[in-house]
Amino acid sequence: MAVFPRSSYSEEIEAALTRARNRCRPRVRVFSRPAEADPTGAGHLAAAARRPLLPDLSVGQGAAQAGVGPILLTWILAGLAWLLLAATALSFARIPHGAFRVLAFPRLQILAFAALLGAAILLFGEHGTVRALALVALVVAGVAQAACIAQFLPLRRPQSALFAGDPAGPDTVSILSANVKQGNRRYDAVLAVAREADADLALFMETDEPWAEALEVLRERYPHVVSHPLDNAYGMILFSRLPLDEVECRYLVMEGVPSIRCIVRLRDGQRFRLYCVHPEPPVPVSDSLGRDGELATVAKLVAEDRLPAVVSGDLNDVAWSNTTRMFQRLSRLLDPRVGRGLYNTFDARFPFMRWPLDHLFHDPRFALVSMRRMPAGGSDHFPMLFRLGLRRDASGVEMPDEADAADREHAAEIRRDARKLDRDPIGSDWES
Repeated sequence: MAVFPRSSYSEEIEAALTRARNRCRPRVRVFSRPAEADPTGAGHLAAAARRPLLPDLSVGQGAAQAGVGPILLTWILAGLAWLLLAATALSFARIPHGAFRVLAFPRLQILAFAALLGAAILLFGEHGTVRALALVALVVAGVAQAACIAQFLPLRRPQSALFAGDPAGPDTVSILSANVKQGNRRYDAVLAVAREADADLALFMETDEPWAEALEVLRERYPHVVSHPLDNAYGMILFSRLPLDEVECRYLVMEGVPSIRCIVRLRDGQRFRLYCVHPEPPVPVSDSLGRDGELATVAKLVAEDRLPAVVSGDLNDVAWSNTTRMFQRLSRLLDPRVGRGLYNTFDARFPFMRWPLDHLFHDPRFALVSMRRMPAGGSDHFPMLFRLGLRRDASGVEMPDEADAADREHAAEIRRDARKLDRDPIGSDWES
């Protein structure tokens, strides 16, 4: 039996401990001290006790956050894209409520926002399914919005033919349509617009008693006047230098919302029926039956009228909406804007939020001489000045689609529901 000296036994143990510490050192390198300074390992335990329970976000977690940022941004941008797609789809709903109707107004603005949003997703979005679906949603929404607007650009063939006769001949008529904004008291500015236009017929809307008094000076050049001032922002005054027959001022749908209907005799003896309208505006918190019902009623009256018809006024509807397009199909009237330009009239105060609300629709026997947007005169609407020529036939026009059974049924339902309304006109207190 071999006997080892005590000193030799201690040296073997110390060597074994040193080898064990060397094998463990790479895993605890950050916390270890020199082996000879802490042979028992107590320093390691103290370092572990001082170590924080939560990780340090300043380095490692910050890098993780840098990876989460693009993903979160992609989801936010995608959510906005899907919201635009939903708003676009709902704008085509045939539901007579302002929450849906107002979505048809800002098509140009939604199209511009969709383009900007698409650029942001391409630049900052994280590649993947969410990004791809968002881009598809923006393309679908953009195409739908652009298709509605494109028909009013010069790229398309105009609906109304150009008048080939004398632009100031006895078979022509000029019509000024001006929403003065009841609370606007810049009477001189509006009178200056009226004098500059020098139209045969001048229609002023939102006229109360002070406006009626201010416009009295126009009687010097307009011997025929139909005046119905109101203090609820639906007053209406028509001035004419041409003779008027069978004049009616009626509440077609709602009490307090008048319209004017009369026969106008041109200088050559020809006659046409003029409809002056200013229905309710759509608002998101109320039905739109007042406006929709009045447009459907006027369309029915026009379709039953044997005289050539002109409908003019602030329709509180955009030229590309479902309701306006249905109005055209039912009435078979033409829109001179189609193929010529948007001619946005509201809101005159904000260039980036404008759309066409003030219209003129005419019988195919009329042809367009000229169309011009006039200065606002302090109003939130730009007046529109139209000059038309009445022909013996309806050649050279592009007729709107003809109403089908679904259109007629839907219009009849709207008229029935509108007659049941029992509320004040929308906006009757906005100018008080």
